[in-house]
Parts: sequence; C-alpha cells; structure tokens
Amino acid sequence: MEKIAFKMKLLPGFKAEYKKRHEEIWEDLVDLLKNNGVSDYSIFFDEESNTLFGVQKISGTNSSQDLGSNAIVQRWWKYMSDIMYTNPDYSPIITPLEKLFEIE
Repeated sequence: MEKIAFKMKLLPGFKAEYKKRHEEIWEDLVDLLKNNGVSDYSIFFDEESNTLFGVQKISGTNSSQDLGSNAIVQRWWKYMSDIMYTNPDYSPIITPLEKLFEIE
C-alpha cells in the first residue's frame, strides 16, 4: 500500500460549498474508489491560499485521479467544476506532491 498526496485549487469563496458537496458524496463514487484500492482518503484546506491538499492510500496503481475514464468520476468532476480550477475535461488541476517524511 502506498500513500500519495496532491494539491488542487478551490475558487475563492467556495469552501462551505466544497465541504457540503463532500459531506453528500455519492455512494457509487465512494464504492468505485474503494473497489479500486483507494482508502484512507482525506482532503485538507489552506484558507490563505484556497489550496486543497489530498492524501490517500492506494493498493494498486490507480489513485482517485486515475479513474477519469469512469462515467461516475466524469460526472463528479463536472459537478465540482464550478467551484474548482479544472482542465478542459473538468478534471481538477492537480499537482502531485513528493513525500519527504512520514511516521506511521
């Protein structure tokens, strides 16, 4: 199992909406993530920069961001695209982060 991290950018003023949408995350999306080896997934927020910081464990080769060919993921990306910086296909613009230290 590998732990990965990445950052994304939220549009200003959408923290509450982002939190609300994730509190109401679709069950089929959660199932898809879990069935593809994504677990222990958390997203943190830096208010000063509107940066979202995602951390997840993956048991295979796919992170949540590698499931973009799935219709559920495409629908979620489109749903979130009005409050985040995205690519033309509505996927969030992400920056992978390099792990430099960890205590388990």
